[in-house]
Amino acid sequence: MNNHAHIKFAALPENEGFARLAAAFVMGKNPDLDFIDDIKTAVSEAVTNSIVHGYEGAEGVIEMKLSSDEGRVYIEITDFGRGIEDITLARTPLYSTKPSENRAGIGFTVMETFTDELEIESEPGNFTRVIMSKNFR
Repeated sequence: MNNHAHIKFAALPENEGFARLAAAFVMGKNPDLDFIDDIKTAVSEAVTNSIVHGYEGAEGVIEMKLSSDEGRVYIEITDFGRGIEDITLARTPLYSTKPSENRAGIGFTVMETFTDELEIESEPGNFTRVIMSKNFR
């Protein structure tokens, strides 16, 4: 059986650190420290995007699903906030919906850099789901 976990937590800034720790889910595969850091960074960006852009300070829940097989780890982060109207535009490096808040607009770029595959699904007004995967070295 493949390993898996499903976690739900409040969309609060202090839970970003909790999500990073949950990314240690991969430890059973004996990855190197760089691999673990890559996963933690990608998770941090996804959760921060959910809090800042998905819920915009409103109450909400973030779901985090983790799974792994012999060669790969899969991480899914879902929020049920405002959604993304134009995913292509949102993935553009340095594009930000909050430039007045000094947001760099590199969240998706960071996720893409630290994983091997990134998918984004969104329905405006309902949810955004980020699905990341990375091959074990």
